[in-house]
Amino acid sequence: MQHMDVKLSNGLPVVLVPQPNVHRAVASLYLRAGSRFETEHTNGLSHFLEHMVFRGTASLPTAHAQALAFERLGGTLYAATHVDHGVMSVSVPPVTLPSVLELLGEVTTSPRFTSIEVERGIVREEILEDLDEDGRDIDADNNVRALMYEKHPLGFTITGKSEAIDRFDEAMLRAHHARHYTASNAVLCVAGRIGDPEECLRVIERSFGSMLRGESVVVEPPPSVQKKARFKFLENQSSQTELRIAFRGVSEHDAMEPAVEMLLRVLDDGMSTRLYERICDRLGLCYDVSGMFEAYEDDGVVDIAAGVQHDRATVVVREVFALLRELTEAGPREEELAKARDRHLWSVEAMNDDAESMAGFYGLTALSRVARTPEERHAALARVTVGDVQAAARAIFRPERLSVVAVGLLRASEEAKLEKVVRGFAG
Repeated sequence: MQHMDVKLSNGLPVVLVPQPNVHRAVASLYLRAGSRFETEHTNGLSHFLEHMVFRGTASLPTAHAQALAFERLGGTLYAATHVDHGVMSVSVPPVTLPSVLELLGEVTTSPRFTSIEVERGIVREEILEDLDEDGRDIDADNNVRALMYEKHPLGFTITGKSEAIDRFDEAMLRAHHARHYTASNAVLCVAGRIGDPEECLRVIERSFGSMLRGESVVVEPPPSVQKKARFKFLENQSSQTELRIAFRGVSEHDAMEPAVEMLLRVLDDGMSTRLYERICDRLGLCYDVSGMFEAYEDDGVVDIAAGVQHDRATVVVREVFALLRELTEAGPREEELAKARDRHLWSVEAMNDDAESMAGFYGLTALSRVARTPEERHAALARVTVGDVQAAARAIFRPERLSVVAVGLLRASEEAKLEKVVRGFAG
């Protein structure tokens, strides 16, 4: 797929990915905004700001007017805040793309920040979803990140805490917007049927040229890997115990990153891969189990998640550890790696019919400064060998990288047994 990389007069990177055979056009603005760019005092501000940009502009004075403007053009504005980035994206019929680009530019550069108290109440409701009746955060993902990274921003929640949300005001929102919604901290990707690329660029310059240049936000790397395995149990009245088995991984710039990606594909890339086959199909220990690899600019997380009957928690953790140990001792089979390579290639080919996936790929890779094409990404993964995956497993699945969280109902004896299994993990 041929694509164009250009910069606007203010320095905003723009990636155009023409796909003349699709019937949609997608504009996605990726931003260096998220919980890892915050402090304890401002935690949750990126997410709150994402909510507030839906609250209108000078020409669209209300949230309803703004939503109606997008929907009249055939799309709905989507936005999300993640640990290390945020995104605002809209998929529309190609005929309305110029108007949508102008509207997206207005929304992202000139929000009004109206109805702050209304939105504050909505965000509070979102935060409550992760809390129990005593106000404790019982979300397993939040807890395992906090256990891994402690006071570092990579351990913060994305939504923040209610007490922090209460102090956010227009001045804080505008300062955060001026720091993060800038040309030096953003990438705009337009993919799909975009028509004449030069005309598209003229519309983009007109729509986003007013964005401040700003300075690239600098982040503090997390502390070095811990000295031993960590364990945390949170009692919670629930039907299952939620388990998170997480390891510190590698960054998106690390030479080992492709091997870690293939390691996760061997573990969890469908119901025939090792994790699901062993834990669910063969042993019947739980309904679902999943693996995830998330790479940041200076670190990463390999995470295995499962919801299990309370009295099976220790058994599941023990079986997962045994599975990981097999990979460190023998590596994957060549046929497993071949299947993973084929499935990735087919997913790359499918992107040619999916403008949203294409915009997401190019937008994220450009933002993280690891710009590459889908084909180049596949080539990097295809070069990974059985030995590379085994080496990655040996490097990652180590006790000094391990953190385990269990949220549910465990008898004291079962909690002690589970903690002993975690502390005894030897890789």
